[in-house]
Amino acid sequence: MTRGFLSKAACLALAASVGACASNRFEGPRERPRPQAALEPATPALPAGTVTSEPLAPPPGASAAPDEPPPPSVAAAPSPVIEPPPAPRPVVATGRSSVVGSWNATDAAGSCKVSLSSTPSLDLYKATTAGCGNKDLAKVSAWDFRDGEVYLYQPGGTVAARLRQAGGSLDGALSKSGAPLSLAR
Repeated sequence: MTRGFLSKAACLALAASVGACASNRFEGPRERPRPQAALEPATPALPAGTVTSEPLAPPPGASAAPDEPPPPSVAAAPSPVIEPPPAPRPVVATGRSSVVGSWNATDAAGSCKVSLSSTPSLDLYKATTAGCGNKDLAKVSAWDFRDGEVYLYQPGGTVAARLRQAGGSLDGALSKSGAPLSLAR
């Protein structure tokens, strides 16, 4: 039974391959006759003429010759006084990138170093502290900038402090005690 099945399968495969060989697909590309239509211009041709050029007339109130003085009816107007532009105000950068870097933190317990990194840590950014006498500030490990405020976080997501930019520094308060906290460069 398997021999008969194999021979039928072999016959079918052979018939399919012979049929494919007899196909016109393998004869190569055919030349198709191209219709020969007369090309007509889309728009009628415009008559060609000669091109001439001549210098432009001077604007009203100006003399024809470049070295002639202006007509006597035109009086010289006094030159306006130009005041220098006002000095630009110092730009206070606002945003996450403006607070990245090392800061000197000052609170009731003294001063220490706080570094705000641009390295992401989950949804926040990494922060480190060194020499902080306040235990809540010493535990700061992350930070973020939202709605114009810098948030300092402890492990577990507890907010240690909230600060706002004030000139070149950050001023705010510690969250638990409410004691003032200032960060300066």
